[in-house]
Parts: sequence; C-alpha cells; structure tokens
Amino acid sequence: MPEAKDLANRYSKIVNGKAMVSFAETLFGIPTTAHILGGAVMGKNKEEGVINAKNEVFEYENMYVCDGSMISANSGVNPSLSITTITERAMSKIPPNTETS
Repeated sequence: MPEAKDLANRYSKIVNGKAMVSFAETLFGIPTTAHILGGAVMGKNKEEGVINAKNEVFEYENMYVCDGSMISANSGVNPSLSITTITERAMSKIPPNTETS
C-alpha cells in the first residue's frame, strides 16, 4: 500500500528510526501481527475447539476466554476491535447475578 509505505517512511525520519516489513509478508503475502492469536478457538464442541459461541470453556462452568487466543487466524489487520466486540458480546450473554447476600 503506497500510502502506508510513505507514512511509515516519513514517520521513521521524525523518530530517527527505520521503516521495515516482515520478510514473509513481502514475499508471500502472509500477514503478520504482534498480537498472540489462537490456542483457545471457538468450536461446536470440545473436539473442534476450546470455547463455544458464548466464549464459555467446554466442560468448565463459569470459565470464559475473552482475549486474542479465541481468534483462530490472523486476519491481516489489528485484531483489537474484533477482540473487544467478541468479548462485549460474550459478556452480554452472562445473566446478571440475582443472589443477595
């Protein structure tokens, strides 16, 4: 993306840095990210994933995964908004605590 390259080059001059890109991204078109993704992905059951569509860990009551590990693959863009959106949806599925002390 020419605009991104130009911006990175201009910014690198301001901060006395060097604009760089990943080898695999350049040669093979494989996007990279600094975010740790995968490891606790969603699935239909425990054989296909670690969590369900509500972010509940299979076979563990009241345990949820709401971080980058629930994202199964690198989409090529910063996943922060996706993580936030999926987490907000998961939290909306948790019923309010109606117990009184």
